[in-house]
Amino acid sequence: MKLSTKTRYGMRFMVDLASHWGEDPVTLKDVAKRQDLSKKYLEQIVALLSAHGLVRATRGFSGGYRLARDPSEITAADVMRATEGSLSLVDCSSDPESCSRHKDCATRQLWKDLTDLTETYLSGITLKDLAG
Repeated sequence: MKLSTKTRYGMRFMVDLASHWGEDPVTLKDVAKRQDLSKKYLEQIVALLSAHGLVRATRGFSGGYRLARDPSEITAADVMRATEGSLSLVDCSSDPESCSRHKDCATRQLWKDLTDLTETYLSGITLKDLAG
C-alpha cells in the first residue's frame, strides 16, 4: 500500500501550519521552501484541504494560510480524508453493496478490520502531536 503524494505533501503542509499556530498566516512560498515542495502542487493540495474546512486563506499583503481549527482538533485521519477522499483500503470495506460478492467474500472482513484499525490509529494522532 502506498500513500499518494497529495497525502504525504498535504500532511507536511498541515504539520508546518501547526508548528506556526498562533502566528501570522503562512505563505505557500515559505512552506514550499521549508518543506522542499512544489508551490504549484501545494496550491492544488491546499484547495482540497480548504474545501474540507481544514485550512483558511487570508488574502492581501500579509495574507497566507492558517489552520481553520486548533492543531489539537485536527487529526491525521482528517487530513487523509481530505486528500484521499476516504480511508477505506477497498471500496467494499465502507460500502458492501459496491461489490456483488460482498456476502460470500472470504477476505472482506480482513479489509474492513484493517480499514477500521487504520482509521482508529490515524484518528488518535493530531497535528499538535506531529508538530511536537
